[in-house]
Amino acid sequence: MNLANYINDLLYRYDCVIVPDFGGFVTNRIGAKLNTDTHTFYPPTKQITFNSHLKHNDGLLANYIASSEQISFEKASTAISLLVIKWQNELQSNEIQLNNLGAISLNDNKQIIFEPTKEINFLTASFGLSSVASSSITRYKAQVKPFIPVVNPTQKKAVPTFIKYAATAAILLTLGFAGYNGYQQNKQKEVFAIQQTALEKKIQTATFVIANPLPTLDLNVVKEKEKKYHVIAGAFQFPENAEKKVKQLLLEGFDAKIIGVNKWGLTQVTFNSYVDKKDAINRLNKIKRTVSKDAWLHIKE
Repeated sequence: MNLANYINDLLYRYDCVIVPDFGGFVTNRIGAKLNTDTHTFYPPTKQITFNSHLKHNDGLLANYIASSEQISFEKASTAISLLVIKWQNELQSNEIQLNNLGAISLNDNKQIIFEPTKEINFLTASFGLSSVASSSITRYKAQVKPFIPVVNPTQKKAVPTFIKYAATAAILLTLGFAGYNGYQQNKQKEVFAIQQTALEKKIQTATFVIANPLPTLDLNVVKEKEKKYHVIAGAFQFPENAEKKVKQLLLEGFDAKIIGVNKWGLTQVTFNSYVDKKDAINRLNKIKRTVSKDAWLHIKE
């Protein structure tokens, strides 16, 4: 089984693919850019990084392999675990090349170093777009002198008589309209003042008396504390699988339920939920010993 091919497929649809007990491949979107040295335009892309701290099994990779290979989730998880052990052994002496992803190696401190490939663009919105090289363009900016009109001081234009009369008439009309508008505004203010005075008198003379007022009731409302500590049983790509898991856990005596969808689009199922963090940790440790070692604690903010 070529695990890199399945990781490639998922990176086109998700921003993070976790390989349990090994690390997560995370994509970051980068916008279109221009290399001014080579005059080359590059389309938007997804850059791949590797985070060795993302080791919890979210079920995404195993679910995808199980559906693709027509095998059970447990067999897919076992195949991933065996391949991770093989990778860890090979890294002790050699560099690992992952198809279309990049190269993985160890540094002097035994930390994983990931060198991503730059030939593959995992951003589906940029499908079919490639880099474009352009020839350099040299621009010249000419200096523009300001325009200064030449006026002959000896010449003086005469203003026609009819223009003077037209200007005078326009001024008189403007003053007339302004006086009329002022008169109308004063009349409206007087009417409004009279109406307001009458309304105030009516309000002052009105009296409201309640002979037998109803007794007051004191209600003590106790708000239930939020259960934000969840012992996770699994995260599923398909909601119907999450519902089946809830039914199974309910039959086993757990207070199981679906608590929502995480940022990778997976439906999360919890064994139990708690208000107190200490109770949640104690329950988690018991479940890891007796039921499932892949259980983990999720704190919902």
